[in-house]
Amino acid sequence: MNKFQLYRLLRKNTNLSYKRSPAFEQNKWAKGLIYFGAAMFGLYLIMYGCIIGAAAEGEAGTMLGVAAIYLVIDFLLRFIVQTTPGMMVKPYILQPISRYTAIECFLVGEHLSGYNFLWLCMFVPYAIILLVAGESFALVFYEVIAAEMLMILNSQIYLFFRTLINRKVLWLIPALALYALPYSPMLFNLNHVATAIEKAFNAYSDVAMSWYFLPVVLLLIAGLFFVNRYFQFKYVYEEISKKSERALKHVSQFAFFNRFGLIGEYLKIELKSNLRNKTMRSRCIMSLVLVVVFSLLVTYTDIYDGELLQNFWCMYCFAIYSATALIKVMGQEGNYIELLMMHRESIIALLRAKFLFYSAILIIPFVIMLPAVFEGKYTLLMLFAYMLMTAGFLHFIIFQLAVYNKQTIPLQLKMTAKGNFENGRQIVIEMFAFFGPVLITGLGYLLVGLTWTYIFMCVLGLTFVVTHTIWIRNIYIRMMKRRYENLEGFMNTRDF
Repeated sequence: MNKFQLYRLLRKNTNLSYKRSPAFEQNKWAKGLIYFGAAMFGLYLIMYGCIIGAAAEGEAGTMLGVAAIYLVIDFLLRFIVQTTPGMMVKPYILQPISRYTAIECFLVGEHLSGYNFLWLCMFVPYAIILLVAGESFALVFYEVIAAEMLMILNSQIYLFFRTLINRKVLWLIPALALYALPYSPMLFNLNHVATAIEKAFNAYSDVAMSWYFLPVVLLLIAGLFFVNRYFQFKYVYEEISKKSERALKHVSQFAFFNRFGLIGEYLKIELKSNLRNKTMRSRCIMSLVLVVVFSLLVTYTDIYDGELLQNFWCMYCFAIYSATALIKVMGQEGNYIELLMMHRESIIALLRAKFLFYSAILIIPFVIMLPAVFEGKYTLLMLFAYMLMTAGFLHFIIFQLAVYNKQTIPLQLKMTAKGNFENGRQIVIEMFAFFGPVLITGLGYLLVGLTWTYIFMCVLGLTFVVTHTIWIRNIYIRMMKRRYENLEGFMNTRDF
């Protein structure tokens, strides 16, 4: 069997594994939403391709000159659409094939992924406009091929940094520094930023249209291919063999929580899980970094000075951690869900502990965004409104997923862990968590003004906070009606 035949077999096995997954029916909903999002994204790319083509004024090289912009966007989007191949490689580690063969096949699959070619929706309209304007077909064809190769190179750069970020979140700093490097000329000409940007993009365009640019990009792709092959195998093997696990040197007691009884015990578990387990710890750190970054942008720049944008990013900073952590609520407990089911109403105490924990966490973004209040960008009433809205209303919405979630989250695995979404409800609720309150704010702004809207949000959020024991008990009752179905799902999706 040659590598091409093996690649086809592995692709077939991967598709079959998705169909045999206990969450296959729910994944259909998620796929439908993903396809819809891809179609909308494609329309946006076509629009921007036409805009760049019109701005090029018939001269090739403009698309490559602005590559520094869309490569950053592409890198950030890949955190949503692209995963490391470790999860797919895991079943083939002990098979009688070359240890790197399976990884190579999946890396080739990343090169040929539909997302990479989706960017042709921007490159092709741009090329057509240039051809109509009389530009040489050879130059336009070269530019389109070079731009597409940049996207494939970007996928390998993302895979390299994502693998390292999964192990240590601090690797996000050199990744962002790499993508910020093309903008460094602006630092030397702060008085004339627009002129500096124009000169930099013209220089990038001249370099990219040189005869040696495409061969250099191809060499970088080949080099990163072998680097990623090595790292993927190394870290997947470490994860499977549990080489990196170490004995704890110190066990924190968190005796303060003893006064809260059973809820206090679950608060200890939640806190220790966020401090020790790789999956939850990295999610916590990433959310904190995003809150700090967007708070600094709002406070010390004029990028988000519009009222709508300010409200959106204020909501985002409060909602990001709860939305990313609670979208898989009960997922980590799926590792030991049978023990929880054995004790009457213990899940009520667990859900109350989660509600109190994630509500208390909101103090952190509140403090981080206080400089924006001092700078006059936000008001204290605005911060309290979004904090209470998140603590009450958004938590009420997201906690409903505890009834339907039935996929176990591995607590320590990163390379071989499953995907983020198991059903369409998660995507819909997460989108509502980010955009719903902003829509409420916009409607209130048009009808009664922002001050009264913030007061209404405070009252609404506080109402759900005060009544949390009532709606949590309702969630518990509905969970018990589905307990056997959920138990089966949790047990079938565990990683042993």
